[in-house]
Amino acid sequence: MTSNTRIPKAEITGVYGAVLKKFSRKMFGVVPDGLAVMWHNRPVLKLGLGLGRKAAKWNACDKDLKSYAHMAVASLIGCSFCLDLGYFQAHNEGLDVAKAREVPRWRESDVFTPLERDVLEYAEAMSHTPPTVTDELSARLLERLGAPAMVELTAWIGLANQYARSNVALGIEGQGISASCGLAPLARPSAVASPA
Repeated sequence: MTSNTRIPKAEITGVYGAVLKKFSRKMFGVVPDGLAVMWHNRPVLKLGLGLGRKAAKWNACDKDLKSYAHMAVASLIGCSFCLDLGYFQAHNEGLDVAKAREVPRWRESDVFTPLERDVLEYAEAMSHTPPTVTDELSARLLERLGAPAMVELTAWIGLANQYARSNVALGIEGQGISASCGLAPLARPSAVASPA
């Protein structure tokens, strides 16, 4: 399944392009449409890939929490590519895929702990325009996560917003990456609470 992007896909060429395509096919089974769109501006593509690689090395905050937070951002913003990729990555990294598939309807789901619910709420609150993060929610998370993890989670959610909003604006959609490894479909998004 391929998407109809708002900017035509470029032909990915050259040595760097060959490596990128080979790595993508090995990792995902396909070359994501987003790479071909971003190929039009390689410095922007390299920055995005580099930020992602560097952020993946952060380790002050639990990987599961960051994964759920990124998927909550993607669900709220409507980035089907981020949801598809996030679900795939949760599976490949050994995270709880039963919980990951429930992120789009986390308010109604009974699989999340109170801490996970606060992280999901925080991710959505940061993603509203304007942000709706409350002092109470921040204090609960700070108490349970500590300052280093809270700073990391906040930066992670900020990056998730950058990627999700860029993908939606460019018309980059999910490509069935998660389905290629036999994962059950994601739960359907629930009605999102309006920002306060």
